[in-house]
Amino acid sequence: MFSLKIIAGGLMLALTAGCGSTQPIPREPNSPNVASVVATTPPPAPAVAAPSAVPTPAVAPADPTPKLSPPISEAAVAEATGGKPESTDGVVKVSFPRTDVPVQVDAWKMPSFMGLTSWAAFAPGKAGVEAMVMGDLVLFEDEVNPVLSTLLDNGVQVTALHNHFFFDKPHVYFMHIGGEGSVATLGRGVKLVQEKIKEIRKKAAQPGDHFGAALPAKSAIDGAPIDAAFGLKGTAKDGMYKVTMGRETTASCGCKVGKALGVNTWAAFAGTNDNAVVDGDFAVAEGELQAVLKALRAGGINIVAIHSHMTGESPRILFLHYWGRGKASELAGTVRKALDLTAWDGKAKTVI
Repeated sequence: MFSLKIIAGGLMLALTAGCGSTQPIPREPNSPNVASVVATTPPPAPAVAAPSAVPTPAVAPADPTPKLSPPISEAAVAEATGGKPESTDGVVKVSFPRTDVPVQVDAWKMPSFMGLTSWAAFAPGKAGVEAMVMGDLVLFEDEVNPVLSTLLDNGVQVTALHNHFFFDKPHVYFMHIGGEGSVATLGRGVKLVQEKIKEIRKKAAQPGDHFGAALPAKSAIDGAPIDAAFGLKGTAKDGMYKVTMGRETTASCGCKVGKALGVNTWAAFAGTNDNAVVDGDFAVAEGELQAVLKALRAGGINIVAIHSHMTGESPRILFLHYWGRGKASELAGTVRKALDLTAWDGKAKTVI
């Protein structure tokens, strides 16, 4: 058995045998004095208790389900629209087959079941709004603009206008609708559309094939009043006149696209100053569409298409095509009023 003895001023190791005898062992030369080493070594720092963790208040996970209004009443939809409602997955839908005018597509008499049925579907709206509506109306060319005005005047939005067929006789167009509000208001707009269609077909069983009187054989449009209306210089050709107003968006490639790449509003005039036609294209942001439609219809200009030309652009741009008849200066004034409701090249007085 060994034991270590520390003697002030020196170090001695004593070997203690099992019989109790000891044998001192001298310390090595130049070795430090153990006592001094022990005396000069700083004591270890006292242990510091870890601060107690502050409890994090529990946060309830966000509810991903939007708060909606109560379910839609079939009885309310029936009363408002005059249609026979059917319910699926909480959506109440009314349908109106177009059986009043025979339609041929590709020389085949098409039943309404194959895509000639107007419909409107109602679903609960966001919190505080009773309902939202979506639908698709089957219309003939002479019905499109009277119906469009009826919808806009009664709180229903028009979101698209285009064809679904080729080689159809008579030509059939499809008007997509939307909106938010009460079932009574939205449904009344749908009902008034059906009444408007019946009114038009009562006057003429077959759809019309033109807007109005023939244009002069030779155009002679004076561009000066049109330049004055738009505040820019247009282009003349063979008695016709055209103005183009550009705007800009960012394509899906990240590229800036504008006037030269087709993102523009334009108006072309033909005929004479007192008997003119204007046709063209409006480039509008989604939030501008309804206001522009209302402005053009208020001036008697007909809408002939509403659709997109691109995919993935930001901001998204919709295009509406139009056709108007009247005095050139009045037509230009109407187009300019609608133009001022859009952000074309930052020149708009009002941005919707």
